[in-house]
Amino acid sequence: MHSLPVTELTTRAREIFRRVVEGYLTTGQPVGSRTLAGGGELNLSPASIRSVLADLEGQGLLSQPHTSAGRMPTEVGLRLFVDGMMQMSQPTREEREAIERSLTEPGPIEAALAATSAALSDLSACAGVVMVPAHEPLLAQVTLVPLSPGRALAVLVGQDGGIENRIVDLPPGLPPGALEEASNYITAHLAGRTLGEAARLMQAQIASGQSALDAASADLVKRGLAVWSQDAQRRPVLIVRGQANLLDDTALGDLERVRSLIDDLESKQSVAQMLDLAREAESTRIFIGAENRLFALSGSSVIASPYRDREGRVVGVVGVIGPTRLNYARVVPMVDFTAQSLGRLIR
Repeated sequence: MHSLPVTELTTRAREIFRRVVEGYLTTGQPVGSRTLAGGGELNLSPASIRSVLADLEGQGLLSQPHTSAGRMPTEVGLRLFVDGMMQMSQPTREEREAIERSLTEPGPIEAALAATSAALSDLSACAGVVMVPAHEPLLAQVTLVPLSPGRALAVLVGQDGGIENRIVDLPPGLPPGALEEASNYITAHLAGRTLGEAARLMQAQIASGQSALDAASADLVKRGLAVWSQDAQRRPVLIVRGQANLLDDTALGDLERVRSLIDDLESKQSVAQMLDLAREAESTRIFIGAENRLFALSGSSVIASPYRDREGRVVGVVGVIGPTRLNYARVVPMVDFTAQSLGRLIR
């Protein structure tokens, strides 16, 4: 069933529908007519409200778990609310700072991505996911750029035009020009090789004394290449953090759904394929329940946003996975901010 445009709802129906959805997203419980009438803002009797609720149910926007319960939004209703009625709230300063702190994790970029996924999971109370490139490019250029005392950014440019970054800890007392010397040496001697090949060859040259580098520069080259030493085939295609957040109080009454969701998350390749659908999106995408076949049985929602390099190319996807009862207005901007922050990291 497709959702009707929100403009086709009467003002009264739109307001009652909004209150039901917001109440359900806040409490996880169906919202009844007496609750809606209790505040007095609607200026309607419970009987009048029940009539509107019945109409909304007939339109496929609300459902009633059983005859004595209130109403809750269907997946169609949630889509209508998200697309046409939701008022976004921007991440707080504390939330932005927590996300940005996670991006300073030293070492391979995967470490920063894992920390970012964990931070997003903690803030959203969902499972945080980050999809990273799985291919291993051929080396075209490596540049070591000073970041702060004791740290540098190793920028790798692949022959395919892809760019990857690593944070490198610098040895104390590094002489002036050492970063440039090491960058030039790596580029001149190792261009056209994979990262694994480059690291092995560089280690062999330094060990045999064939590198023509002084001790400080040789150490810097080893540090610059060591952060890429993990074989590309062993890199995680998908980083998932915070699965325990899915086991909240509401999950206790629906263990089969949660079990299905955990099984879905264990199939990382399938999740990565699903997230790949967000790669071509201009902004954050929201998949609600059965809108994505992978999570149709578990009835879960996915909020995902692509992140890009400095050339505007999509290099990965970041997002959260959780129950359909998400605070979409808060989590969607949070995921979007995380994607923008990741984009700044890999520039």
